[in-house]
Amino acid sequence: MKKKILFAASESVPFIKTGGLADVVGSLPKYFNRDEYDVRIVIPKYLCISEKYRKQMEYLSHFYMYYNGKNRYVGILYLNWQGVPVYFIDDEDYFGGGSPYTDYYYDIEKFGFFSKAVLAILPSIDFRADIIHCHDWHTGLIPVYLKTQFAADDYYANMKAIMTIHNLRFQGNYNIDKIKEITGLPDYLFTNDKLEAYGDANYLKGGIVYADRVTTVSPSYKEEIQTPFYGDGLDGLLWARSNVMSGILNGIDYDEWNPETDSLIPVNYSVENFRQRKKKNKQLLQQEMGLNVDPQAFTVGIISRLTDQKGFDLIERVMQEMVDDGIQFVVLGTGEWRYEQLFKRFASEYPHQVAANIFYSNELSHRIYAGCDAFLMPSLFEPCGLSQIMSLRYGTVPIVRETGGLKDSVEPYNKFENTGTGFSFLNYNAHEMLATVRKARELYDGNRRRWNQMIERGMKKDFSWNASARKYEKLYDELLAPSDPAPEEEKTETQ
Repeated sequence: MKKKILFAASESVPFIKTGGLADVVGSLPKYFNRDEYDVRIVIPKYLCISEKYRKQMEYLSHFYMYYNGKNRYVGILYLNWQGVPVYFIDDEDYFGGGSPYTDYYYDIEKFGFFSKAVLAILPSIDFRADIIHCHDWHTGLIPVYLKTQFAADDYYANMKAIMTIHNLRFQGNYNIDKIKEITGLPDYLFTNDKLEAYGDANYLKGGIVYADRVTTVSPSYKEEIQTPFYGDGLDGLLWARSNVMSGILNGIDYDEWNPETDSLIPVNYSVENFRQRKKKNKQLLQQEMGLNVDPQAFTVGIISRLTDQKGFDLIERVMQEMVDDGIQFVVLGTGEWRYEQLFKRFASEYPHQVAANIFYSNELSHRIYAGCDAFLMPSLFEPCGLSQIMSLRYGTVPIVRETGGLKDSVEPYNKFENTGTGFSFLNYNAHEMLATVRKARELYDGNRRRWNQMIERGMKKDFSWNASARKYEKLYDELLAPSDPAPEEEKTETQ
């Protein structure tokens, strides 16, 4: 009999995406062994989902569920996406806005509703899940509801929950009295060994406490978040739960991210012919961005949210020095005003050397991965990161800080053994980053043969979802394995 797994999340490609969470939820289920695992997805039915997808949704059912003091409408819609069943929970009051995340308090309320509704719809869709795989704080109350209010119903008996932490910084915390009022959860749950954290109620903490297993999106991040610097106030709890915690590195969809077949790049190439064909993408990118068309110029790509977390305070400190070195930059992303202005100013002062694209475009991101020589990602912390994996896939050498998934996916260059797939630095220091960028530039300029060998090693790495899916399958199997019966006490005959 197939194991039944339900992915619950606030977003999923291709329907709604604000970050890497959507890529994981929408891509990973396609890679499970479908002979053994029936993996499905449930997300909210946002009004801002493209009409293209909303027209394909099939109405299944609806009912009313008591939440926040009244009976609320819960609609259920369905769409089969590339062989994966996807369910959409509908309530226009909660999910009718122009974006998935709006007012923070209202997000707290609506994702509490979503968490309860995920469990409530299961009988209606005739899918008695063995495991509900919850993603980030938006689904943190699912394990709490499952092990408390729903526990009295035999239908939910023995149902397991996994809590995956994609980014610990976002926890879903708010005033305890308000959370009690809107969720209907009993008082005993709001203690410091359950949902309470530093005077507030915390959705993610509840999920971590009540889940049967906890996972993070890279092995290094799993270790980091058990320390005060990375733990965001939950390091003690995560250390206490470390015996049921795993770190499984995210992957990328190799069908979408494939330079050999990618329709969004001008010239396709592979690990066999990148030496001849990748440089054509660089030339066309330089032309498109208004940069000097120079095959020898060291061209660095940056695709990111422009925030402190992503290391832009380091870049800000040494940007002038890197520009003075003659490095070209192609930047794509939005974020904090100071960093948006930083790149706009440099693009204005050095229009043939710095291209600032202060917006997001999936199409342009593909051309940047294909056209740049290197990719800069100096994050303060990075639970997993996908951009460095995409850059490896496209033969664009990553330059990263050794943290989280960056450390797990990029092997630093060793000039003595001629090994490695990229360049990395350890300390969160602007001039250590600058020295590493210059080290990469030196190899690019001085030994193109070794540079190309590094590209080849990176392109041959397998960061598809296949490897990750096998690890999740093993985790599911372990969680659902019958426990060994306690040995019977030896019986002694009495005379």
